[in-house]
This record gives sequence, C-alpha cells and structure tokens, in this order.
Amino acid sequence: MGNRDETTRSLRDRLRQVLERIRARVPRGLRFVLGLLMILGGVFGFLPVLGFWMVPLGIMVAGQDVRLFLRWWRQKRNQR
Repeated sequence: MGNRDETTRSLRDRLRQVLERIRARVPRGLRFVLGLLMILGGVFGFLPVLGFWMVPLGIMVAGQDVRLFLRWWRQKRNQR
C-alpha cells in the first residue's frame, strides 16, 4: 500500500510541474484556448492519439485562467 501512495504523490508532483511549466511559458489567453481544444479533443477519445485523458488535463489548463478556480486552488493549497 505504501508503494501506491508514493506513485500517487509522484504523479501529482509531475502533473504539478507540467501545469507550472504551461503557466510560465504559455500566454494567458492562449492557455484558455489550449485547454478548450484539449477538452474538445478528449471527446474523440476513441481515436488512437486523442484520448479521454485530455478532458481533465484540458480542464486544468483552461482552469488556470478562471478566477474562481484560482481562488479555490490557493485556498486548498494554503490549508495544507
């Protein structure tokens, strides 16, 4: 069971790093558009390259520019 917790933390850390890199390198308006395109691509998850994994990632990328999401994220992070 301990190995599973480490794997989950590792995945969270990697996802956090990817989102931070996207936030630092991609302009604000483009992030939102990119997130929407990823969500739209996730609808075609049955295709080989596009996948259902794109929906949650697209929501996270687009959500970086939504003020309510940012406020909620900061509160959650500060509670730790």
